[in-house]
Amino acid sequence: MSIANTLKRYLDQSCIAYETVPHPFSVSSQLIAEVAHVPGHRLAKGVLLRDDLGYLLAVLPSPLHIVVETLNEQLDRNLELVDEDEVASLFPDCDAGAVPPVGGAYQLEVALEVSLLDEPDIYFEAGDHVELVRVGGTDFQTLLKGARRLCFAC
Repeated sequence: MSIANTLKRYLDQSCIAYETVPHPFSVSSQLIAEVAHVPGHRLAKGVLLRDDLGYLLAVLPSPLHIVVETLNEQLDRNLELVDEDEVASLFPDCDAGAVPPVGGAYQLEVALEVSLLDEPDIYFEAGDHVELVRVGGTDFQTLLKGARRLCFAC
């Protein structure tokens, strides 16, 4: 598999310059960073959450973990992690567990961890477990222009 069609279409329509970076098969974001020779703090991952108000894609650096309670406090919500089957239904052109952290491509609200804002470039999953997308830091912010910028990870 290569870059997910939905993601590719969104990147192209957004006029974002990007390159794909192949890497050996891996399903863990930490291992992906290692095998792709990418600094972990520059590898963005997307984690899908849900509550009665709908879905939220939390985007954060791969070495960090979401503090759901903090996110819920900041957004005044009651978000919980979504199971893999539900994730697959919202990302039908992606492999299980290979969620691109570009919510706009999939019509999802996004919360962006502020620690990603100062990076010169960002890498993220292309929708499979063998390829990353690399964009400039400013372009990444453009892709996530409507995202809530918060501090919710440790």
